[in-house]
Amino acid sequence: MPLIAVALGAIVLGGCGGGRQATHNESSKKVDGELNLTTLTPDQMRPLSARVSRDSVKLHPRLVKVAGVSDDGFTAADQPAASSAGNAPSNSDVERQLAAFRRYLRSTPGVPVGKAAAVLPDGTAVAPLSAPAVVAAVIQGGNEIARTPYKWGGGHGAWSDNGYDCSGSVSFALAGAGLLGEPLTSGQLMKYGAPGPGRWITIYANGTHTFMFVAGLRFDTSGRTGPLGTRWQPALRPTSGFVARHPPGL
Repeated sequence: MPLIAVALGAIVLGGCGGGRQATHNESSKKVDGELNLTTLTPDQMRPLSARVSRDSVKLHPRLVKVAGVSDDGFTAADQPAASSAGNAPSNSDVERQLAAFRRYLRSTPGVPVGKAAAVLPDGTAVAPLSAPAVVAAVIQGGNEIARTPYKWGGGHGAWSDNGYDCSGSVSFALAGAGLLGEPLTSGQLMKYGAPGPGRWITIYANGTHTFMFVAGLRFDTSGRTGPLGTRWQPALRPTSGFVARHPPGL
């Protein structure tokens, strides 16, 4: 499926592991559209059931618009994706590029919502009615790249890529919901957010691989089977040797 090309220029490529220390929690300046992980608003945390009738999804999931949980990131004016100097993008370039990326997600039909989380026959995931809007937005972001090929370093040089590695995949889904302002390697995701498992989202990371559970569904470049090879998988996997992290409040 087509995605807006949102090049991030030259950054540190660590594949799924290693790399520099994460900076998104160390800087006092947020990237435009990046949520404050310690103060998610009531609207961002409001369950989907507050806006979707249970009867309407009794038999089939219903597409619902949920992108835009971070208004500042989705309402910025259109800007060119190329950096002003033609080389590595400036901070303002990255902000504009991320805003364009999130506007694209807002323009899509939305995320399927059902009574429970599930993986559909087309390889996309259903957000449960009980999930907060921001969690559904993560699922929507994950759906966009669920069936794209694995590509080492994919998703780190550009938000729109022809393949994504493990950390590029996790970063893409989180960034679409405003929970991340830049692509991180698996080593950097070991320091993301708060320690331990979350209620809705848990990221498992070590120096060589990362994956996450969202509303009970696994989003993982490993274990992809079947003709679709989707990253969304209902099966669990061992987590020994991984650090568990989660967005605070989720």
